[in-house]
Parts: sequence; C-alpha cells; structure tokens
Amino acid sequence: MTALRDILVAQIAATGPLRLSDYMATCLMHPEHGYYTTRAPFGAEGDFITAPEISQMFGELIGLALAQAWLDQGAPSPVTLAELGPGRGTLMADVLRATARVPGFSDAVQVHLFEGSPRLRAVQAETLSGHEPTWIDTLDALPDQPLLLAANEFFDALPIRQFQRDGDLWRERHVGMRDGALAFGLGPAQPQPALTHRLEDTRDGDLVEDCPGAAPILAPVADRIAQHGGAALIVDYGDWRSLGDTLQAVQAHESVDPLATPGHADLTAHVDFEALSHAGAPCKAGRVTPQGVFLERLGITARAQSLAQSLSGQALDAHIAAHRRLTHPSEMGNLFKVLAFVPDGAPMLPGVQE
Repeated sequence: MTALRDILVAQIAATGPLRLSDYMATCLMHPEHGYYTTRAPFGAEGDFITAPEISQMFGELIGLALAQAWLDQGAPSPVTLAELGPGRGTLMADVLRATARVPGFSDAVQVHLFEGSPRLRAVQAETLSGHEPTWIDTLDALPDQPLLLAANEFFDALPIRQFQRDGDLWRERHVGMRDGALAFGLGPAQPQPALTHRLEDTRDGDLVEDCPGAAPILAPVADRIAQHGGAALIVDYGDWRSLGDTLQAVQAHESVDPLATPGHADLTAHVDFEALSHAGAPCKAGRVTPQGVFLERLGITARAQSLAQSLSGQALDAHIAAHRRLTHPSEMGNLFKVLAFVPDGAPMLPGVQE
C-alpha cells in the first residue's frame, strides 16, 4: 500500500480505468509521490545500476565518439553538449573528462541537461560542479546551434500504451480495479490507424506497444542536428520492433509486480528502435548496433587492459566483471542497442555503420 495507490484508486473510481501510459506517468513523475521526484534511484544503494555506474569506460567512449563526430563536422563552436535523463550526472562527468584532451572541445561545448526531477537535478549539480550545466524543461529550449546529444536508458522510461489485436481492430490495455486491487483490463475493440502496419506481422491476441512520447522528444533534437550539425547517440534496451508485453518494474534490484507498489518501483519497457529510427527524420540514422559490438569497435578492450595495469585483487576482479557486463552477449552486450543520428551527408558516428 502506498500513498500514490490511494490517489490512483480515487482517480479510477471517479473517471474509470487509466491508460497504461497515464498510470506510468503518474507513478514516475507525480509531483509529491512519483518515483523520480522522491528518490535518487541509481547505483548500488538505489534500485538499479546503469552502464555509466558500472564502469567509467562506458562514458569515456561515448564522449570520444561524440567528439569525433564534432571533429568530422569541422569542430564548430559553440556546440551544445546535451544529455537526456542524466541520472546522477556520471555519464556526463565521464564524457567531459575523456574529451578534455580533444583540442578546442572543452572551450566549445555548452552543457545542457534535460531532467524533470528536482531531486536528481541537485545530485547532477554536485556531480558536475565546475562545469556550469544548464537544465532545461523542454527540448525546444535547446540553443539553435550544433548539438551533440547522449541518451542512455532514457527512452525505456517513457510511458507506453499497450494494444492487443482483435481481428483487424485493437483493444487497449488499461489499469483498473478488481476485487479491491489494481488490475489490468482491456478496453473495447477499436481501429488504431497508427498500428495499421502491425497487422502485417501480428496475429489475434498478440500484444504490441506504442510510445507516444518518443517522437515529440526526438523531433527538436533531429531538427537541430539536421539544420546546424552534430550527432545524437541513443543507448537503451529493446529491439527493432516491439512484440509482446515488455513492461517491467524494478525495486531494490529485484523485479516486482508493476501494480504492487506504485511510486516505489521504477517502471520501464523495451524500446522500439524501428519507431525511434523513423522519428529521427530528417537526420540520417545508423544501423541499430548491439552495445557490446559498439563498445568493442570503439576499443573498450584496449582501454580495459590499460586500466587493469594499475589494479589488483578485488579491484581488478570488479574491473574485469564490469567489462564483461557491458559487452558480453549474455549480459548487456546484446540486450542493449545503440542508435545514432547525424546530418544527411555527414560521416556516421564511430562504432556505428550506415
């Protein structure tokens, strides 16, 4: 039982079952009881660990890939260096440290962070003290200039809608009440023009997911890159096209029922990289690449060997385990994918094929 559950129950009683996207948005960003507004969930003491928290190598290679794209496009100045959902600021800190030796890069960049949680903004300010980041509430606030952008495990947290096929129609999955508990249910069968193309690869009873917030997020990013230059690098878990129920909840590093403790668990879903790739127009999208392949192309093994020379004992064991966790196909290497955008005609980002 949580305070947010009582609010959701009252809302369902007053207006009827909620779309899954509305349930997720409330659970994650409610101003008083939302998951991201009430806690800093990252790291060993939080509910989950992201790649930048696993090893500095991840952020270093992300930064150097973006810096190479900047060099390939003539080293414009000024240039916006932005991150979507920066967590504790670890990734951006590693990016800035790794790129400090790239001539002219540090002087050219203006750091912008897209973060809605006041609590996380405070943590990011501490992590990035000395770099004077600017926080933005909307991506339309990004400067009209070249843009280098990173988004790691951001799109998986955007609210989704789920639809179950019923003939040539679709029944939307909702969150309502059953026997005094929050429960999933299905709405009436209706046409869904946005899912017409999914009639080709689904059967009756199949469930597909749609993330309505992804395209509006990417639009201003793609517009700036197409008009002014730059690159975007998205890393997340998912695949080329969604199929099936991928909604999951994590609390204290364990999977839990998404309806059990609203506001106390992180809610995410696999990213549909096909939809993201199309949403990035008019930019040129690279091939969706497994994270392990991407990091190996950028030289993570050589970097790991270099760092290992000064380590021993448990520190060395942890370092080796971190390299494996980031790259091995049975861990994050295949589950997580990389998608890059550059202006049409520009060289593709290092580590990604056109």
